[in-house]
Amino acid sequence: MVTGLPHRRATGSLVLFASGDFAFNLFWQSISLYLLFFYIDVLALPPLVAGLVFMAGTVWDGIADLIAGAVAERTRLSYRRLVGWGALPLGLAFVAMFAVPMHAAVWVLLAQMLCRTLYAFTNIPYSAWTTRLSDAPEVRTLLAGLRMMFGAAAAALVALGLPVLAARYGYPGAAAVLAMLGVPLLVLVARRVPEPQRARTGAPASLAGQLRALLRNRAFVTLNIAAASGGAAAALLGQSVPYYYRYVVADPAGGPHALAAMGVASAVILPLWTLLATRIGARAAWLIAALIGLIALGLFAWQPLEAARAALALLVVTSIAFAGFNLAAWALLPATVDWGGAQRGVRVEALAFGAFAFVQKIALAIGGLAIGAVYDASGFVAGAAQAPAVAATIRWLMLGGPALLIALSLAAMLAHPLRRHTLAELRRA
Repeated sequence: MVTGLPHRRATGSLVLFASGDFAFNLFWQSISLYLLFFYIDVLALPPLVAGLVFMAGTVWDGIADLIAGAVAERTRLSYRRLVGWGALPLGLAFVAMFAVPMHAAVWVLLAQMLCRTLYAFTNIPYSAWTTRLSDAPEVRTLLAGLRMMFGAAAAALVALGLPVLAARYGYPGAAAVLAMLGVPLLVLVARRVPEPQRARTGAPASLAGQLRALLRNRAFVTLNIAAASGGAAAALLGQSVPYYYRYVVADPAGGPHALAAMGVASAVILPLWTLLATRIGARAAWLIAALIGLIALGLFAWQPLEAARAALALLVVTSIAFAGFNLAAWALLPATVDWGGAQRGVRVEALAFGAFAFVQKIALAIGGLAIGAVYDASGFVAGAAQAPAVAATIRWLMLGGPALLIALSLAAMLAHPLRRHTLAELRRA
């Protein structure tokens, strides 16, 4: 494990491993921030159809995560080998997803499903790999912070750079540029980062038995509810920002700049979240982040439409809260695997990460459908000036939806059983 390596080598391994999240987020943030926008404004799919296609792709993404976790749990192949083998096919499928013909909803869905499948079979082994790098909560929190910093940097690059690249090369060309950055980095991680082996402790042989073990793991279940709610809130807000600036504020260029500012703020604040979480625990940091997010959205709701600077400031503050959610979720997830093993003598590792991702994707799918369905019902017309009622709908969906989801996340985390020293106490017992 990394904790047993010389300090300099251990730190270098952690940083190199965490850089893999930069590569993965080049793909993921492109999907999260711009795929629905690409469907509606570039491919000219009706909003409801685009929402349904996005939802179906995201639901399949979650199923693929679950399958990938089950396969990785049972296979004898190392996580690093699965990551290395999946990198190039993932990059090619990512480009294909943005090279589909207009109005062809079926081809759009198939291309999206292919990309999401390859993403799952590469990303789930990468995520499960974190359980083997260290047992120490502080090291895991540091690793989660490093991963989130690289991910936030990728989010800022995608938010600001993808529209610029698409304007110059088209969306397929822009996707190819991002893939040429991401694929070699994943291959480097797979080749250079060690993967210590861990003896498995009594995991059920059947998939049904493994799933039952996860459902009996209260730490895992409550973390899933909290993370799904927080992730859906972040996605709903992020996907709404381009529409808010284009159709409510009448500043089309403001959306990419706002998303970039949110990504930069997340990257800048993550060291502080990491330090705080190592001092007070990831769960406590999550509760603080939830309160910050609710306060920021509440203040945003009282701002007039023309208060663009205040809107940007509050979006940045909300993104800071979401950075806290992300850090805490990835710091706590390996601990829930350990907690299940300590409580019941049953350790389910890769499948836990696949199931976790499945739940998050289902929540994101519902968020994508909500945008498409609500916009369609409000009378939204892509590319046209919107009626006041439609503009109000865009704004209130962007604020009210995330606020309700953050409140649900807060309630779930209050019920989460892991405190800062819980695992250490269980190991001593």
